[in-house]
Amino acid sequence: MHLVMIGDEFVDAGKVDSAYFDYGTFFGDGVYEVLRSYNGRLFALDEHLDRFKRSLAEVEIEGVDIETVRKRVLKAFEKFDKPNAKIYFHITRGSGTREHAAEGLTPRFFLTVSDIEAADAQKQTGISVITVPDTRWKRCDIKSLNLLPNVLAKRAAHKRGCDEAIFVNDTGFITEGSSSAFFGIFGRILHTSPLGANILPSITRKFVLELAAKVGLQIQTEQLKADEAAGADELLIAVSSKDIVPVVKFNEIQIANGKPGRYTKLLMKEFVELVKG
Repeated sequence: MHLVMIGDEFVDAGKVDSAYFDYGTFFGDGVYEVLRSYNGRLFALDEHLDRFKRSLAEVEIEGVDIETVRKRVLKAFEKFDKPNAKIYFHITRGSGTREHAAEGLTPRFFLTVSDIEAADAQKQTGISVITVPDTRWKRCDIKSLNLLPNVLAKRAAHKRGCDEAIFVNDTGFITEGSSSAFFGIFGRILHTSPLGANILPSITRKFVLELAAKVGLQIQTEQLKADEAAGADELLIAVSSKDIVPVVKFNEIQIANGKPGRYTKLLMKEFVELVKG
C-alpha cells in the first residue's frame, strides 16, 4: 500500500506520474552531460557522448544505446533551431519503489535545450573566486547527479559576490571548481590538477591542454595549494557553457594586475578558432 501526498493534496498512488518515483530524485542515481553549440554546430558531441557512456558504465546503468542518445540530442537541437544553445541531458536508473538496490528498472531519459548565456562580460573583465572545502564523494570522475556539495559551494561563492567556488581537499590542495576545471599559469607553465577519481575529465579542459602548446605554454599536471594559486601570474577556469574565463581575484586577492592575462587571452582566441572548425 502507498499513501502519496504532493503539496497539500493526497493522490491515488496509481495515478501519480512515474517521474515522482524517479531514482534520480530519490538517490541522485543517474548521470548527465552538458554541451553547447556555436553558430549552428554542436561542439565536441562525440567527446561528450564518450564520457556519458563511461559514466553510465561506472554506475552500472545498463540497456542504454548511445546512438539513440545521439539521435535524440540532434533531433532536439534541430527542433530548437537556434545557432547558439546549451543542451543538458541525463539518464537515471529508472522509476519504481524506493529501494537502494532495485533491479530490472528501465532507464529514464530527460533532455532540455536552452539559450546559451553569453559570457562576454566575464571574459573581458575576469571573475572572482573563493575556495571552499571539498566535501564531495570520492568518485568525482563520474558525471553523476549527486551535486549537492557543488550547489552549496556555488551558493557560498555567490553570497560572497563571487562567480565560482574552487574546491580544496583535506590535504590543502586544489582539485577543481564547483562547475569548472581550474588552471594556474606561472611564467610559461600551465598548471592543472591531474585526472583521477577526484577530478572530472572535463571536455573543455582537454581542449585547453591541447591548445596550450599553440600559445607557447608548457603543461604541468600538478595540484596547487591555495596560497600558490593566489601568487600565480594568471588564473582561469574552463567550462562547457562558457569556454575559458579569466580569474582576476582569488580569495579576495588580486591576481597580477587584476586583468585577464596575456596567455589566457591567447587561449581564448585559439578556442574561438577551434570552435569555428
